[in-house]
Amino acid sequence: MFISEAFAQAAPAAQGGTESTLLSLLPLVLMFVVLYFIMIRPQMKRQKEHKAMVEALAKGDEVVTAGGLLGKIAKLGESYLHVEVADGVEIQVQRSAVVQVLPKGTIK
Repeated sequence: MFISEAFAQAAPAAQGGTESTLLSLLPLVLMFVVLYFIMIRPQMKRQKEHKAMVEALAKGDEVVTAGGLLGKIAKLGESYLHVEVADGVEIQVQRSAVVQVLPKGTIK
């Protein structure tokens, strides 16, 4: 009476199974491509630049450490370096703790 007849059996079957699957994956693939170019690629570039800077450190360079200390490199080791922060005061830091190399004559 109040329920109409169901005509589901007479409806045509769904078409395009593989085509609709590819279209549904397209936004996910695009999201990963955008994520790569916006986040991952610039981070890898910064890491490469930092590694090159750390490998190019030399005695007498003026540097800033990750903790914000400014000093002049007094001794170089394989993984550590000694930074002179004041006359006669040297601290030992890891090479990777160097954030920036300053121009000569910045520290007086």
